Amino acid sequence: MEKLRLLMRFRIDHRTVYRYAGTASESFMEARLTPTSNRRQKLLSRKFSTTPACNVHSYTDYFGNAVETFSIVQRHRELIVRCESEVETLPADPPAGALEITISEARQVYNENKLELFEFLRPSPAIELDSETHRLATQFFSPGASFGPALLKLNSWIKGSFRYAPGSTKIDTPVSAVLKNRAGVCQDFAQVMIAVLRSASIPARYVTGYIETETQRKASEAQRPVKLIGASESHAWVEV
Repeated sequence: MEKLRLLMRFRIDHRTVYRYAGTASESFMEARLTPTSNRRQKLLSRKFSTTPACNVHSYTDYFGNAVETFSIVQRHRELIVRCESEVETLPADPPAGALEITISEARQVYNENKLELFEFLRPSPAIELDSETHRLATQFFSPGASFGPALLKLNSWIKGSFRYAPGSTKIDTPVSAVLKNRAGVCQDFAQVMIAVLRSASIPARYVTGYIETETQRKASEAQRPVKLIGASESHAWVEV
């Protein structure tokens, strides 16, 4: 029997508001707020604006992200950045063949694409690779383990071992602190997972975007649109 493929359409109204204690004489900014198009989703429409209004320039960065850059050169006490998008999504199963190979075989594949994957195997200011991440890499990714089950095992360990605690970390909290305190938010858990994967020589990168919550899913099944505001709709996850 053919599996039902449910097509979903989302309207996203992203607004970030900056209110200054005094009057700002000038503002410079880059915004990365364009939903990507791939086999899982398609960007149908998009509008970007600022208040106060200004000229906006766009380019594609090194990693393929669409970027808007702009400057407000008049005095202002508030800046509003708004991005309105409409996106169509379609479930896509992970490639079965990729999940069934062993960790050792996966590493051989990665070695053939070293230049393409180099950045996704290295430490960064946000993602440290140390003795603890290497210990966890050895624990979860033995050479003979199947790739898919090993990934799920690490994911389940993070879910069961860490406490979701908003306010317990900041944007620059290092992975080592999250591992020690076993608490944080989605950003921290994603960075822990990436650190362990990269320590195991498995390329991985950080993804940010919007998530359909359980409340929203049930409302869509009942054909009732639901508006989500703030952190309830934004999320961080991992691409491996």
